[in-house]
Amino acid sequence: MTDPADTDPRMDVHHLDSLTAIRPTATPQRLLADLVPPRHFADARFENYRANPDFPSQGATVTRLRAAAAAIITPPRRSWLARKTPAPAPAVYLDGGFGVGKTHLLAALAHAVGDKIGTDRIAYGTFVEYTNLVGALGFQNTVTALAAKRLVCIDEFELDDAGDTTLMSRLLRELTDRGVALAATSNTLPEALGEGRFAAEDFLREIQALAARFDVLRVDGDDYRHRAVVTDSQPLPADDVAAYARGRADATLDRFPDLLEHLATVHPSRYGALLDGVGAVALTDVAPVVRQEVALRLVVLVDRLYDNDVPVLLAGAAEKTLFSTEMLRGGYRKKYYRALSRLGALAEDGRALVGA
Repeated sequence: MTDPADTDPRMDVHHLDSLTAIRPTATPQRLLADLVPPRHFADARFENYRANPDFPSQGATVTRLRAAAAAIITPPRRSWLARKTPAPAPAVYLDGGFGVGKTHLLAALAHAVGDKIGTDRIAYGTFVEYTNLVGALGFQNTVTALAAKRLVCIDEFELDDAGDTTLMSRLLRELTDRGVALAATSNTLPEALGEGRFAAEDFLREIQALAARFDVLRVDGDDYRHRAVVTDSQPLPADDVAAYARGRADATLDRFPDLLEHLATVHPSRYGALLDGVGAVALTDVAPVVRQEVALRLVVLVDRLYDNDVPVLLAGAAEKTLFSTEMLRGGYRKKYYRALSRLGALAEDGRALVGA
């Protein structure tokens, strides 16, 4: 009998007990197969995006994205009599704060197009996933693979690493030259909201020659995950966390310091594979992270947990204390704020599991 793991690049069968016991692998084929909207947004559609009437930009963005989807699904045909070069494929950038629904809208765009022309014509991933893909395949092979798509979506475009930003700018230029439509999101820091379109300005500056091709769509609003409230939740008793994990077949149980050490031995491109088949993650001895490289690895793991709707049970320090004040003021602060927002939501799901 054929093992499913031998035929499906997205399956990685392992015994669940502890994340630190898992040594995941991720082939280039797996990385490409993973470029789909995450499980958390599998049902995201324009129809179920709840635009807040107090923020008109939300409804306006939905209207603009519907038009972009229509243009991608049925691109204008160039008559042999036409002298003008056809309009370039749509390129949109969603600018706004944390938790205003940008990722929902990006996934809704991907689904709107994929449902009509086939999901194999869509690529959807985070900025980090695309840089990992270039590392695995090489730049030109990545261009070739993505040029076969009609739409490439980049969630959480990051501007804090000059080398990666330059790499992505070059990749996007190659794709637009081949007629591939683009859609991207990034974040404005909470304290910067209302003070100007800083994230959009940074994005357009960094992508340089592509800036004129992007239509910037501002998405105003409040964090629907209520980050300030969620991250104030109290940690769970360690005994309750351990008991729940041991009673659930697809749950893992680890000491937080041990998990952080393990993450240093796993390339971030494999964090998705690390969570294959995991239904809940239980962590004890949670404590503040004091080293930046460790904190950044944790951010990637939180993103993959959130993408896959994996509840997290935390025992120890509250999640709001994970990153120091210095980290939250530094160059990677957007990553940390996003991680706190997402981890807070996952921790609330974990508390619900144990009836807290």
